[in-house]
Amino acid sequence: MSAAYKVNQSRQRWKQKAKSRADDNRYVRKELERLKRERDAYKRRAKQAEAQLGTQRPASPVAAIESKIDLVHVTLELFVRARIGFRAVSRVLGVLAAPLGLAKAPCPQTVINWVTRLSIARLQQTPVVPTPWSADPFANGFIWIIDISIALGSGKLLAVLALDARHHARHPSAPGLDHVHPLAVAVAESWTGDDVADVLKQLISTLGRPVALLKDGGCELAKAASDLGADGLGTRCLDDLSHVAANLLKHQYVQHPQFETFISACGHVSKHLKQSALACLAPPKTSTKARFMNLHRLVKWADQLLQHSPPGAARTGSALAKLRGALDRLPSCKSFIHLFRRDAATLLQCQEVLKIKGLSQQTSEQCHQIVEAMPPSSPVRRGFEAWMDKHLGMATALGVDAVGLPISSDLIESLFGVAKQQSQGPIKDADRLAVYLPAFCGQVSQADTARVLEVSVAQQQEVMGSVSSLSKQRRQVLPNPGSLERLFEEDSDHHVALLAGSKNRSKSAVISTLSNGYALLQGVCSEVDDKATMPLNNVLPATSTA
Repeated sequence: MSAAYKVNQSRQRWKQKAKSRADDNRYVRKELERLKRERDAYKRRAKQAEAQLGTQRPASPVAAIESKIDLVHVTLELFVRARIGFRAVSRVLGVLAAPLGLAKAPCPQTVINWVTRLSIARLQQTPVVPTPWSADPFANGFIWIIDISIALGSGKLLAVLALDARHHARHPSAPGLDHVHPLAVAVAESWTGDDVADVLKQLISTLGRPVALLKDGGCELAKAASDLGADGLGTRCLDDLSHVAANLLKHQYVQHPQFETFISACGHVSKHLKQSALACLAPPKTSTKARFMNLHRLVKWADQLLQHSPPGAARTGSALAKLRGALDRLPSCKSFIHLFRRDAATLLQCQEVLKIKGLSQQTSEQCHQIVEAMPPSSPVRRGFEAWMDKHLGMATALGVDAVGLPISSDLIESLFGVAKQQSQGPIKDADRLAVYLPAFCGQVSQADTARVLEVSVAQQQEVMGSVSSLSKQRRQVLPNPGSLERLFEEDSDHHVALLAGSKNRSKSAVISTLSNGYALLQGVCSEVDDKATMPLNNVLPATSTA
């Protein structure tokens, strides 16, 4: 290679580098010039903006909450819809006090008072059906949902909610707490059928007779419905779908030879897995009361767990060997698991259809197709089909067989659960819970807020003044030995009892007599018994204004 060739090649490489360096420098120079121009333009606009701001007075911030009604409305929305506790509502409003324009956030006791008055205001309103009920001219167009719940202490909660019988014609979803109106909340040491019937009679004397009563399988509620029928105030009784399905499974499988073995094995598996590396495989927690309402979760878990243990030997010390060591007698229950999961899964599919759309001709046909997965001779299938046929006849009589009949009381169970979760403090006092139950029903509107401010302190004290608090009793008795008798010296009959109706309605128990039109409508003989036309003051107790 000659020296001239080397020089020529070196010169060519130098030219390429120089051109590349020149291109980069040219691009950087142009970018710097562009950035300088934009910087100068930004500076000019900033100076102009500062000059304009200097000539104008800064506008005072507009308060987001301008009146007490707005403050009460926001507070109630945080408690009812956001579902945070009383102290949490006060803290949230304290954090947002400056942006909302609040001089001072309400304290937790103020929030409690507003929620209590919201419950009182809701029960002072009379529910109105959007359209006249033509299927039964002597009924008010509502289905009354009834249930009893326990809490801490000796008191038991009774709640009655009103749901529009044509709910599925107006809403595409399942009924929720926004769609019901509270009619009664009451607390007693115990509830008998006569006591529940007395409450329902007082409601009927004020609001009229419902088109149906929706209840679970409790004997007290069944006795109350029977008493209403004996007094000429009877109506249709709907059995809650979830309880019916649970009872069908219970009657079929509670005597199964592998049932007790399965329950015992699940307990042993839980004990062996919880404190191990396989803790994520532990069984779900299920309630021992009303076991068959959620037993399908435990059976599904067992079926999935057994699939992790295929046939064949397991290596010593492996995860499979440790799992098999914790399974106890669960593998011997495969027959029970397979049959129960088949029937439970079928009923759950039917519940999903009926709870969302209601019981109608269309949904009934869908459920009949779903239950074909069970043998025709299965008692579970035959019992469920009999329940559907019975309630479909009621839907036809009410004129809702085309739109759907509500047949689930899940929302009243949800109401009890929400109230217990959102109640103040760790002590779930039945009387305190009863006061907050109506607040969770329906939506909070500006009109509701205005009615809350109209409730006087005297009205609130009339409801809460004589009610003993478990928290107060705990503070008075627990630190003072020898003061136990004080718990029994107080009058135990003071419990919360709130019934729907106007606060200015008459206290008289005498109401209009029932004509024989109801008897004729129900197909009864034209000769009506004297009891059906007698004044109801001979039947109803005096109306309470607790």
